[in-house]
Amino acid sequence: MQRPDAIDKGVGKLELKDFFREHPKAALAFSGGVDSAYLFYAALHHGADVTAYFAKTPFQPAFALADARRMAAALGGRLRVLELDLLSDPEIAANSPERCYYCKKRMFAAVADAARQDGYTLLLDGSNASDPAADRPGMRAARELDVRSPLRSCGLDKAAIRGASREAGLFTWDKPAYSCLATRIAPGEALTAQRLRAVEQAETYLMGLGFSDLRVRTAGGDALLQLRREQLPALLERREEILTELKRLFGRVTLDLEVRE
Repeated sequence: MQRPDAIDKGVGKLELKDFFREHPKAALAFSGGVDSAYLFYAALHHGADVTAYFAKTPFQPAFALADARRMAAALGGRLRVLELDLLSDPEIAANSPERCYYCKKRMFAAVADAARQDGYTLLLDGSNASDPAADRPGMRAARELDVRSPLRSCGLDKAAIRGASREAGLFTWDKPAYSCLATRIAPGEALTAQRLRAVEQAETYLMGLGFSDLRVRTAGGDALLQLRREQLPALLERREEILTELKRLFGRVTLDLEVRE
């Protein structure tokens, strides 16, 4: 992999090389997505002692763990996989408006505990400068558990991270954003393994047909497909085939005409 100059060009006062000079040993809450992959690369690039921790839960599709392992192998970095049964937590399974807060707090706490056992006292995440500064549930949980966000501190936004990742040769540079499967279930509907599996199977099936950056949302046992505008013609061409497959998992299957932008 190449050494991109962009890795040291955060738009904030602090640069990543300075951060890792000041904090040469850290644990990383790792999703295998664009941001945490770049931060993992940056930490290793600047000689930090870093271990990545992937929280494997019912809310992540199988490809997320596969991507995390692939990235760790490509970077030659250490990866630990922690299995968490988040559905056993009633505050998470109830799928209330605070579900993300409870979920993130449980995940960060589990990673922090494992990291302490491995000798790490500093925990990092991949939040970046494009993430809204408002009191988002996940960020609130991170603050409460003293999780640091170097990409945000250095002023690196999503566009800068994608560009630097491309220069570095990271396969994640153009990876679409993919929120957890729990976000597909209508708020207030209990999160169950069956509902989460149905969403994952449907999205995996559609991605296998060549669709990307999509969502299959569900409420009351029905599914709502959200795709990008340019993908609608291909969907309609295969309408019967797709309906047949998805109705094995859901009752009604509908298409959201307010397309993903």
